[in-house]
Amino acid sequence: MTIGVGGSNAATELAKLNDVCQAIAPITVAEFSDRIKRAQVLMQRENIAAIYLNAGTNLFYFSGTKWSPSERMVGAILPAEGELVYIVPFFEQGTILQFMTVKGEIAPWQEHQSPYQLFIDTLCHMGITSGVIGIDESTPFFISNGIAQISDNYQFVSATPITAGCRAIKSSSELALMQKAKDITLCVQQAVARILYEGISTTEVKNFIDAAHRKMGAAKGSYFCIVLFGIDSSFPHGVKAPKPLAANDMVLIDTGCSIGSYISDITRSYVFGQPNARQRELWLVEKDAQQAAFDAAVLNSPCANIDIAARDYLASQGLGPDYQTPGCPHRTGHGIGLDIHEWPYLNRADQTLLRPGMCFSNEPMLVIPDEFGIRLEDHFYMSDSGPVWFTSPSKSIDDPFG
Repeated sequence: MTIGVGGSNAATELAKLNDVCQAIAPITVAEFSDRIKRAQVLMQRENIAAIYLNAGTNLFYFSGTKWSPSERMVGAILPAEGELVYIVPFFEQGTILQFMTVKGEIAPWQEHQSPYQLFIDTLCHMGITSGVIGIDESTPFFISNGIAQISDNYQFVSATPITAGCRAIKSSSELALMQKAKDITLCVQQAVARILYEGISTTEVKNFIDAAHRKMGAAKGSYFCIVLFGIDSSFPHGVKAPKPLAANDMVLIDTGCSIGSYISDITRSYVFGQPNARQRELWLVEKDAQQAAFDAAVLNSPCANIDIAARDYLASQGLGPDYQTPGCPHRTGHGIGLDIHEWPYLNRADQTLLRPGMCFSNEPMLVIPDEFGIRLEDHFYMSDSGPVWFTSPSKSIDDPFG
């Protein structure tokens, strides 16, 4: 039997886990203010008069205001100079004040009124009567289109150069929250491996993973969870009707949690039982591809090089080429932070230069159709001297957790 896999049960493993989040340090008001200042510097450089931040992670990143997007327009206008102004339904003012970290004037709209007209009127009230306005790239079309139909005095563009320009570079506070989230998820991965038994369902595994995340202090449990056994593991994001675990199945578990609003996302693949020669060979290829990607993460080189390095290595092993399977059918990795997938991306088209503070998943998954899949996913961040793993990669197919 693979070391660290099986031999225990859910109750025993949950009892071993403790809350490790009691002393976490949330993002401070001062840091939110610094983010606004950095955005305003970029806006002035890009000649953008203001940006609209829709409810969601962009609004939270700059203002500390947590609000979920819905059919009602809720957001904030961040000008290149001056203070935030929030656009909020009139009846929600009292509630949003409770969630507001960076305080600002509220421009409220009643249910029969157009929030898009209010947006334009608010810009004018702020002294912005023309110019380039950036729209948060996650803004739903009905909002961006509604705004664009109101006035011809503005040029509307994507706010991505500002939002991604700020969010892609993580601060030490952000890195600390991400480290905590990833440490928790790796511990959960180790615990869930020990509860596996022949015939266990993916639902039972997912329920344990969620409970384990909560036990360790992730208040909302698992941010997401993919559990796949045997042939199902060859489908990167799952199947409609997952099979129960059988002897000598490849196991793929991909999960994460949120700590201080920052995300973890770790995948482990191993065999429940005794790996056969083909599983051993390809598991090692996957591990070496992950290492090739890590080694290609060189400061001031493009993100594309990381994907190219992993894919070139796989091609040297007779896999692929490109996205063909057997091989890796998707990008090597993605940025991560407040969102599980965010900029920049590790694909060969992304020419963003690697800079200190950028954070990425490293997961050049192998898909072997009609057999199994192997995904080893860890994350790294760019330091002043190069890439640093958040979590240590899997050790071996016989001892995946070392």
